[in-house]
Amino acid sequence: MWTAENRARYDRSKLRYPSDLTDAEWELARREIPRAKRGGNKRTVNEREVLNGLMYVLGTGCQWRAIPKDLPPRSTVNFYFCRWQHDGTLDRLHHALYVRCREQAGREASPTAAIIDSQSVKSAEKGERRSIGQASMAARRSKARSGTSSSIRKAC
Repeated sequence: MWTAENRARYDRSKLRYPSDLTDAEWELARREIPRAKRGGNKRTVNEREVLNGLMYVLGTGCQWRAIPKDLPPRSTVNFYFCRWQHDGTLDRLHHALYVRCREQAGREASPTAAIIDSQSVKSAEKGERRSIGQASMAARRSKARSGTSSSIRKAC
């Protein structure tokens, strides 16, 4: 419910960008980000700013090259995005936030029931990937046989 207390809690007008992390959000996320490895040079990048850059891209849907100049370079944000996706950091972060949201709503940390509709079951029985592939092949064949197609094949 939007009470005065909740409005103050979710107010993002004092942040640089609406996608930036608040201090409380950063404290939750910081626990899931792995520490720098031992040896080598010290990490010079600000992980909070990297996560702010990543949240900016995900929140606005902008292209990587459109990241504002006051955030870390796009190559740095993209590097950490790929690294965190590969090592499972993003999955751990998502799971931690998911559990916290469920607990705040007064539910068990993990769901105890699932609902499956009959359409999902039918797709799974037929092998959904296979049926999609066959449908797209039929569409490709019909375009290739039309009278307007070129006789020169494109190399892909």
